[in-house]
Amino acid sequence: MRRREVIALLGGAAAAWPLAAEAQQRLRPLIGLLGPGSAAAQVETINAVRQGLKEAGFVEGENIVIEIALAGGQFDKLPELAAGLVGRQARVIITLGVAATVAAKTATTSIPIVFYMGEDPIRLGLVPNLNRPGGNLTGVATLSSAVMAKRLELLNEIAPQRCCVRGTDQPEESLRSH
Repeated sequence: MRRREVIALLGGAAAAWPLAAEAQQRLRPLIGLLGPGSAAAQVETINAVRQGLKEAGFVEGENIVIEIALAGGQFDKLPELAAGLVGRQARVIITLGVAATVAAKTATTSIPIVFYMGEDPIRLGLVPNLNRPGGNLTGVATLSSAVMAKRLELLNEIAPQRCCVRGTDQPEESLRSH
């Protein structure tokens, strides 16, 4: 081969390389992570999602692509971000919080949505029940307020003399000592 042919061949290969890499990346399933916060505020949660996926055999860059769509505190951007994940054909959308879950549910009825929230998804009308959520939603609801009330109730039953929910007649210092 002549020098010009070699240069042309190498140039063509170099130009095609990014296109081939992009095509290969598109073949990997896209997992969307949708949330209302910023990356800085959600770093622990994002790392936990990556670690959980890795433990299940899904490694970012190897066999999946993770697209993080965070609204940076601007909740009105969530529907647009959810629609973007749907448009890019995400295989699953992981949502952080109620607003992100509602936006994802509005954007799709076919892509599975896995939510994580501290509210009751039944009360919010997201799922009909927790045992069989139906539709394309499933997830974890910590039910923080209801669980915390129950924990304090149980604590008061187990150790009534040490529990700080008996009333407000105790001085603040005695509450701290227990």
